Amino acid sequence: MKKLFFIVSLFPVFMSCKENKKYNDNASIKVVKKKQVVYQVFTRLFGNINTTNKPWGSIEENGVGKFKDFTDKALHEIKDLGVSHIWFTGVPHHGVIRDYTKFGISNDDPDVVKGRAGSPYAVKDYYNVNPDLVDNVANRLQEFQALINRTHQAGLKVIIDIVPNHVARNYKSISNPKGVKDFGEDDDTAVVYKVNNNFYYNPNETFKVPVWKNGYSPLGPEKHLLEDGEFPEKPAKWTGNGSRLSQPDMNDWYETAKVNYGISPDGKKDFVALPDGFENENYKTHFDFWKDKTVPNSWVKFKDIALYWLEMGVDGFRYDMAEMVPVEFWSYMNSSIKMQNPNAFLLAEVYNPLLYRDYIKKGKMDYLYDKVQLYDTIKSVIQGHGKTDNIPPILNDLKDIEQHMLHFLENHDEQRLASPDFAGSPEKGKPAMVVSATSTTAPTMIYFGQEVGEDGSENAGFGKATRTSIFDYVGVPAHQRWVNNKQFDGGQLTKNEKALRDFYKRLLNFTINSSALVGAYQDIHLYNRKHTEGYHDKMLSFVRWSDDEKLIVISNFDNKSGYEFDLKIPKSVVENWQLDNKAYQAKDQLYHQFTSVLNVENGNASLKIKIEPLESFILKLN
Repeated sequence: MKKLFFIVSLFPVFMSCKENKKYNDNASIKVVKKKQVVYQVFTRLFGNINTTNKPWGSIEENGVGKFKDFTDKALHEIKDLGVSHIWFTGVPHHGVIRDYTKFGISNDDPDVVKGRAGSPYAVKDYYNVNPDLVDNVANRLQEFQALINRTHQAGLKVIIDIVPNHVARNYKSISNPKGVKDFGEDDDTAVVYKVNNNFYYNPNETFKVPVWKNGYSPLGPEKHLLEDGEFPEKPAKWTGNGSRLSQPDMNDWYETAKVNYGISPDGKKDFVALPDGFENENYKTHFDFWKDKTVPNSWVKFKDIALYWLEMGVDGFRYDMAEMVPVEFWSYMNSSIKMQNPNAFLLAEVYNPLLYRDYIKKGKMDYLYDKVQLYDTIKSVIQGHGKTDNIPPILNDLKDIEQHMLHFLENHDEQRLASPDFAGSPEKGKPAMVVSATSTTAPTMIYFGQEVGEDGSENAGFGKATRTSIFDYVGVPAHQRWVNNKQFDGGQLTKNEKALRDFYKRLLNFTINSSALVGAYQDIHLYNRKHTEGYHDKMLSFVRWSDDEKLIVISNFDNKSGYEFDLKIPKSVVENWQLDNKAYQAKDQLYHQFTSVLNVENGNASLKIKIEPLESFILKLN
C-alpha cells in the first residue's frame, strides 16, 4: 500500500500523562499509566525440545510443546524479560492431522487443512482447545485453566486469539455449552444469503478442493487415507478471504469458510448503523445502544464465545483480520466484553490506515497493529533502502491515536528479523527495537525467539522458511537453546545470543518502568538533519518526558559506521523542560556506560554524541 507522508511539526506529537487525564471522558482516548509489553508465543512450539525438524514431520517425529511446558520457572523468566501480557497463539481447537476419534473428535481432511499441525486460524471448535497441547485430551480445558492460573500467579495477563472473519470449513463443536448451536446449524442453505445465516452459500453447487500446482501435495511426500482431492460440502460455502468460487484457488484461504455478519452480497448492511457522533461515546453507551436491537445471529455467537473465555479467566483477545468484519459488530462485541471486564486487552489486526480511527473509536478496540506505516518503514530502514527521515512524519500522522498503535518487529505472519530476507542479523534489529519500544505510549510486542535471534530457517513443510512455521510440528533452534531441556535458563545459548537477550531484557524492563514513556514526545531528528553537521539519515532521535523524567533517545541504524557530532536540542524542548543555563549530566539507561553533558546557554542546548554502529542510547537527564 502506498504510504502517505506529512510534514512534521516541532511540537509534541502527543500529550503528557497529566495532560491526557483532561480527556478521560472522551471515549476515543485511552489514558496510559504504564507501558505494556506483549510476548507472543506460538503455544505448541514453545516447550518442544525435539530437534529432528523433518519436513512435514508427524507429532511423533518432530515433537510438540504442551501447556504444561509453561512452568512457573518459564513464566517467571518471561515476566522478568519485561513482559506484562502473554499472547498464547493457537489455543482454540483447530484442524490437525492426527486421530483423536476416541475422544469424540472427528478426523480432519488434509485437503482442507494447511500443514500437518494445522492453521490456528481455521478454528474447528471455539469452546475447546487444541488437543495436541495437552496430556489428557478428555480434560484439555482443565489443563488450559491450570495454565491461566499459573500465568496469573506469575503476574502476567493472558491473551488468546479470536478469528471472527472465518472458521474451519469443517467446523464442528463437541463442546458447546447447553443451548448453544453450531455455526451453520440453522442456516437456510437453499439461498446465497440470509441475514441470520452464519455462512454464504452457492446453492446446488458442490465444494471442490483447489487444483494443486507446482507439485504441491497437502502432506508433502506422504499420502494420507483422507487425501483424495475431495471434501464433502454441499452446497459450497464462500471461502474465508472472500472468494465466492465453489472451487477456490490454492492461494485462497481454502481451509476456511467466510462468516456472514449480515452484509448481503451486494454490500447492503442488514443491521442498524451507529448514530452520528457515536465515535465519541464510551463502551457503556455503546452497550446500551445494542441492548434493544436485533442483530445478526453470527454477532451473538461470537459475543458468547468471547464471554465464555473471559469467564474462564482470559484477560483479552487478539482479533485476526478485524477489518474484514463490520465495525458495528465490534461496537456490539467489544462493549459487551468491556462490561464484563473493563480492563480486557483488545488487539486487532487492521492494515488499512483509513480504517484505524473507526475501529478504535467506533469499534472500541484498545490497540491495532502499526504495521503498514511504522513497521514497514522501519523494515526498509533496516534493509538499507529507506530513510529514518520517514519515521517522524508517521508518528505525527498518528499522534491522535498513537496510544492505540501497538508496535512490533516480529510476529507469526512476518519474517524473522534474523532471516536473510529481512535483516540477516538480529543485531540489525537493535536500533529498530529501541525506536519501536520508546517512541510512543503504545504497547510493544515481541515474538518468542526474537530475543535470542531465531532466524526462521527451518523447512517445516507447508509454507516457506524465514517465518517460523505455524502450520507444522517443528523445533525452534535458538529458542530451544534458551529452553535448555526445559530448564528455561538459557544454558545452551551462545555468547551472542545471551548478549542479545540481555539487551531485550534491559530495554523492555526500562520501558515498563519509565514515566517519560507514557508522557510527551517531540521529534528532534528533522531539526538535527537541518542544523547538525555529521548527523544523517541513518540516525533517529527524539525526546520523551514526564514531570519527573526527561529522556533523549538516539539510535544509529548504520551497521558499518559510528559517528560523532553535537546533538542539538530545540529551544522548544528547553522551554518545555524548563532548563536553566547550566550543564546537565545525561546518562544512558540501557548499559549505564555512556555519559554526556547537555550544555544549555541562552535557550540553546547541545550534547556531544559518540555512537557506534547499531548502537542506541536512552539518555536520562539528571
